[in-house]
Amino acid sequence: QVQFVESGGGLVQPGGSLRLSCRGPRMITSVFNPLLMGWYRQVPGKGRELVASITPDRFTNYGDSVKGRFTITRDNSRKTVYLQMSDLKPEDTAVYYCNALKSNRQPTYDWGQGTQVTVPS
Repeated sequence: QVQFVESGGGLVQPGGSLRLSCRGPRMITSVFNPLLMGWYRQVPGKGRELVASITPDRFTNYGDSVKGRFTITRDNSRKTVYLQMSDLKPEDTAVYYCNALKSNRQPTYDWGQGTQVTVPS
């Protein structure tokens, strides 16, 4: 079952910024708050790449390709996770998705529609 709705993508020039949002509108906060959450991205012909994750206690982890440029945060009262992206590069072009992660780092729920980020070269 799809639990999350992603938004905030768009076309941005290299070096620009975007903030993505991931909401869990059907979730109750007691379910959302303990979740390990992650942002993924996917380009055509490739699998989804986990780019950032955040624990319930707000410890964060980033993929090497985005470290220092992306910041993941969460607002439990809004059942929302954000991905602030800065210094965007053409290689950041992808569809971005969010999901909860299981203990084995596999996604928990069905995937939503994602949000497209395009950075032209």
